[in-house]
Amino acid sequence: MRDTASPPTARAIDVVEFVARCGEPPSFSSIVRELNLSQATAHAILRTLTDRGWVSRNPVDKTFCLGPALAEVAACADTARPLAESARIAAWDLWRDLGHATSVIERTGEFLRIIAFNGAAGSASVPSDPISFTPPFGVAFAAWASEADRDAWIGRGAGADAALAGRLDDALIRTRARGYDVDWTTPALSQTAQLLSRMERDGVPSQVGQTIDQLLVECLTNGVLLEEDSNPEPRPVATIAAPVFDHAEHVALLVGVHPRIALGLDEVQAIGQRLIRVTTALG
Repeated sequence: MRDTASPPTARAIDVVEFVARCGEPPSFSSIVRELNLSQATAHAILRTLTDRGWVSRNPVDKTFCLGPALAEVAACADTARPLAESARIAAWDLWRDLGHATSVIERTGEFLRIIAFNGAAGSASVPSDPISFTPPFGVAFAAWASEADRDAWIGRGAGADAALAGRLDDALIRTRARGYDVDWTTPALSQTAQLLSRMERDGVPSQVGQTIDQLLVECLTNGVLLEEDSNPEPRPVATIAAPVFDHAEHVALLVGVHPRIALGLDEVQAIGQRLIRVTTALG
């Protein structure tokens, strides 16, 4: 569980999120085991969530699934967040037209969350865990952020490495000038970066921590920091993402296209320009 001001609240949310992301309805024992809860705590949380209709318990196999009250909350959230709903529709249209996976990404504090994803099957889904707002993730959020927020993002990726910090700053400047972010990371390297960014550092030997940092730098160098004109040949593209601005001109969301195949620069630019037109129309 991440650091939080209210651990009891976080545990209840952890349970709801775990039930939501499970491929099959989880049992009581799996919830206790996977979330590292005591049986008494898990029982109290699940009983309250069941009483309020946020989860439902199957009377036959005793497993849990999301309840009807949570569906009502989700429906109200869509109504209250028209920009997010419009972005979801736009991402669906892009997936249908381009044939590449698409997503809508939202930032909450120091974490990013995919709130919609359209893949090969065309069904919306969310990731198992939030992604840390740290390089190589969230470039388009950082590119249009305040100076302090931008510096903090760079610092989380570069640490005391001034040269790397300068390269990250250059990448943000290029992104703003271009109007969209391009991540050239291969799918395997992108997954590796996500796993590394989620690893706890407390109690980890210093040599292991240094290795993790070096691997993240490799992910940066081969993805975010790679310039378009450095290699004219087609190469794998993980993500092309453009910002959606709210009424205050803050980046509220990102709409992303995930080709996950090798593309030439002209193809990347065509998708990027298409994204700019789509996201501009949403703001």
